[in-house]
Amino acid sequence: MSNTNTKKYMPLVGAAGIGSMLGSGIIIGLSATITVWQEGLGLSTGEVGILSGALTFAIAAGSLLAGYVTKLMGLIRAFNYMNILYAAGALICVLSGSFSMLLVGLILTGFASGADLPISLTVISHDAPDEKTSAGLVASTQVFWQIGVLGSYAMAFIVSRAEGALGARIVFGILGGLAVIAFMWRIFSRKFKEFHREGDRYRAAEGTKGNTEVSFTSLFKGDAKSKYLSFFFCIIIFYVCWNLLANTFGQFQTYMLVKANASQALATGCGIALNIAGLICGILFASAAGSKHRNKFFYVGIVIQAAAMIGIALGGGALFMIVAMIACYNIGNQFAGESIYKVWTQESFPSEARASMQGFINGFSRLCCGLFALVTPYLVVPERIQSTMYGFAVIVLISAAAGTIMLRLQKKHGVGQM
Repeated sequence: MSNTNTKKYMPLVGAAGIGSMLGSGIIIGLSATITVWQEGLGLSTGEVGILSGALTFAIAAGSLLAGYVTKLMGLIRAFNYMNILYAAGALICVLSGSFSMLLVGLILTGFASGADLPISLTVISHDAPDEKTSAGLVASTQVFWQIGVLGSYAMAFIVSRAEGALGARIVFGILGGLAVIAFMWRIFSRKFKEFHREGDRYRAAEGTKGNTEVSFTSLFKGDAKSKYLSFFFCIIIFYVCWNLLANTFGQFQTYMLVKANASQALATGCGIALNIAGLICGILFASAAGSKHRNKFFYVGIVIQAAAMIGIALGGGALFMIVAMIACYNIGNQFAGESIYKVWTQESFPSEARASMQGFINGFSRLCCGLFALVTPYLVVPERIQSTMYGFAVIVLISAAAGTIMLRLQKKHGVGQM
């Protein structure tokens, strides 16, 4: 990726990246403040579970319907206006005085964040002048996801001493404010309007439909169906396997550390420190995403992830080993995880089907994670963690096999070759 193109399109990456920040922010924001909401609103344990599950499934629904939303509104209009829905949901959460009101707010923010991610990435790949530039720009959005995770942990820590649900309201108010900023930036930027017009010209020159969205299932018909089906199955197997682990450590990392006799303060502090390490590695991968070294990073990341799972298993539930191996996992995660998945989906399918394709894969993966989360607390307690981590190592190997086949398919079909 040329430095000229990188610099030119970074504002667009920033505007799309705020959407990624809001996506991770609502997930970690709820996770870090759920006990505050419980105390402040007098929620039962069952209601807490419903809120967490509703957010997960709302994100899945938004992802699954992203293609329909873009078909209904148009790609650019959906990109411009989606964050208004997020801001409205966050405002409802801030003002909520009951379980039902908080539930409605979380459903709206979850749906908006789930839809915005595939839409934003499709806009970036639509506007980028070439495949190499698109790969680097799309990978860069993962840095913003990490910033959202880190920021939510930090905000929750800072307001943890506030009375009642005030601290949680502040966190959601900040998220809503960021959504308004993203909306205004996307809709009023003259530079973005020019990017979109240039993108239409680039896609027209390629013979694609540019701003018109079609269902990804249309790719599974015609002469190229074998190629697209192969890409689809490799990517969805890789992403579901990766996301099962990422979601487990994202939602239950603090729970796992506390069960290993860490204090709440230590567990939260570890979460902040480990995500800083992940952020640094995410920036490193983004710089290589548009280069010939990208695949090397993938293999290094897979090895580190598998080693981390085995290390936790062999550690016998020791707190130090769990922390050290989670740190390793966070590093490997950046090289063989969400970032490369985003790049694969954007460069392997025609632009007019990318939003619906990535939306379906995201949504299906979220559904799997939501179901898996129902049993996760029973799997990560000290007496079961060894066998669980061996099982996770097998999942890493399955994702490695799917990813390796994907790389070979890309080489065979001349896709993503830098």
